[in-house]
Amino acid sequence: MPKMNPLKIKNTALSISEMLLSVTLLWASWMKLSQSPDELAVQWPWVAAYPNLVKFTGFVDLLASLGFTLPSILHRGKKWKFYAAMGLIALMLSAIIFHISRGEAGVIGINILILLLAAFVAWGSAKSENFV
Repeated sequence: MPKMNPLKIKNTALSISEMLLSVTLLWASWMKLSQSPDELAVQWPWVAAYPNLVKFTGFVDLLASLGFTLPSILHRGKKWKFYAAMGLIALMLSAIIFHISRGEAGVIGINILILLLAAFVAWGSAKSENFV
């Protein structure tokens, strides 16, 4: 069996993580920005009480998705992946705190997964841009 190049494995894992985050965030932003709060409240009752928060997080989701996608498409500005990942980490920590404060700890699993993927991308981006 041929020996796997660790750098190639890391870069492939980073690319897959970036794609997963970008697609997930694009979907989330589309849902939050294209539907009314009443439509979203059917699935998430808390949305009715915080419609502006939902629109704001939809906009942040869109920016993060672009931050993961555009540097690869344009072949420049790779540091933006790091910034997008750090912003996403802040957003997910805020979401976790928000849900726990409302007694909704059972719904934070996706927030934790996205946070971990974003932390991996931030680490990989920082290493490749020599931030650390």
